[in-house]
Amino acid sequence: MNFKQLTYFIAVAEELHFGRAAERLDMAQPPLSRQIKLLEESLGAVLINRSRNATCLTQAGERLLDRAQSIMEQLNDTRLEVKRLGQGAEGRLRVGFVGSATFGILPNILKSYRAAYPDVNLSLIPMNNAKLHRALVTREIDVALTRPALQDSDIVSRTLTEEDLIAAVPDTLDTGGRSVDLAALDQPNYILYPEYPRPSYADLVLDCCARQGFDTSRRVWTMDIQTALSLVAIGEGICIVPASVGTAQRNGVRFRPIRAPLGVTTLALNARIDEQGVHVCNFKRIAQTVARKTG
Repeated sequence: MNFKQLTYFIAVAEELHFGRAAERLDMAQPPLSRQIKLLEESLGAVLINRSRNATCLTQAGERLLDRAQSIMEQLNDTRLEVKRLGQGAEGRLRVGFVGSATFGILPNILKSYRAAYPDVNLSLIPMNNAKLHRALVTREIDVALTRPALQDSDIVSRTLTEEDLIAAVPDTLDTGGRSVDLAALDQPNYILYPEYPRPSYADLVLDCCARQGFDTSRRVWTMDIQTALSLVAIGEGICIVPASVGTAQRNGVRFRPIRAPLGVTTLALNARIDEQGVHVCNFKRIAQTVARKTG
């Protein structure tokens, strides 16, 4: 028994007439009759009672029709599911991201992706750069938004945005104007994140400060940007953050440009070089489109 024979049988069983079934199948009646006969022989059961006046199903034929229709329905559903998965319209996409990405472009990317592919299950996983790198390599996530781009020959990276570095300072700190002169501050604590693993975004900040000759010897380490901003709010120190972070108001914190520009930070989209899945390709296309529109 094969799918073609089942298709033939369903046509005859539903029409209860070999001639009409053959016409429906766009074939001649004799080969259709032969196929039904072969099906009966392979199953060892008479499926159709044939007479000059009527054609009807036997009990075995009724049972087979019920099962065959169910099989064909499942087959059609499977074909549709596989097609939608192949088009990226269904399935799962695991997106890893650094916390600061939520202040900038990431929300718009996710909104655009969900609008285009509402039936894809999005798993959103915040991590620092080192963990995102490891998760991509071990295939625990499919794409990663990192700051800065990951350096690995097995990973392809695309810059989405480039932002100035600004200062997050306690609202009790007198900065002497709209901008802050880091050199004029009286040995502030620099709140840095993440503490480990390294290298990390913290090293970018430290390198930029070192090039400008700023003293960063007094350091307070934490694990993520949210905790860092909370420490700023209670007056524990200052934190150097991407400019997009300054678009969100936070009690106890003021965001100020740095008088002597400190440098820039890039947000990059990363994926394994061997990743050709349609879900990843669709996400990358939408992310780059959003980046161009907001750039």
